[in-house]
Amino acid sequence: MMPNILIVDDDIYILKLLEIQLTELGYQVFKAKNGMEALDLLKKETCALAVVDVMMPFMDGFTLTKEIRKLYDIPIILLTAKNQIDDKEQGFQAGTDDYLVKPFEPKELSFRIQALLRRYDYQAGNEAVIRIGSTTIDKRSYEVTVGSKTILLPLKEFELLYFLMSHPAQVFSREHLIEQIWGIDYEGDERTVDVHIKRLRERFSSLSADFTIKTVRGVGYSLEEKI
Repeated sequence: MMPNILIVDDDIYILKLLEIQLTELGYQVFKAKNGMEALDLLKKETCALAVVDVMMPFMDGFTLTKEIRKLYDIPIILLTAKNQIDDKEQGFQAGTDDYLVKPFEPKELSFRIQALLRRYDYQAGNEAVIRIGSTTIDKRSYEVTVGSKTILLPLKEFELLYFLMSHPAQVFSREHLIEQIWGIDYEGDERTVDVHIKRLRERFSSLSADFTIKTVRGVGYSLEEKI
């Protein structure tokens, strides 16, 4: 069964165009003309992904993204007519997973939707809870526990740790981690991965966690269980 997709845009033409395109691909499409409609709809329907326009009345796309992030663990694609780096930065800070500038080809949006659903392991039904030794990471509550201690991480640190714990002993380049965690349109410094890895190491080294994040020189990073 194909997942449900939520489209939020105050442009009726865009809503209809995307509905036709995505329905032809087999998705069930739900439409909302503004942020309040979108939040009300999410209370009633389970959606696997949201496509959100930035410029909308009552509640802009950045604000809606933050509200969705508080309540739901679904990927979000922002649509905007702007192509300024500041707008992209604001979008990623709000919690978006990807960014698409208008005008765009509907087929490109469908490619990005498929990529994000794979990344969130929607179709594979990936387990929400992963355990390595005494460390547990729960994607439903966004909590990490080491023994009896519970830790709340910033969103990107959590997503980075969750991804690495989902693929133990595998080596990933900075570029690959950027694509998986920050999205393919991220235009910041890829050294942000190093910063987040450093923070994770500092947090968990004092907790005697049963894993270590190793640097593979010239390649990237790998999370490995301690023996």
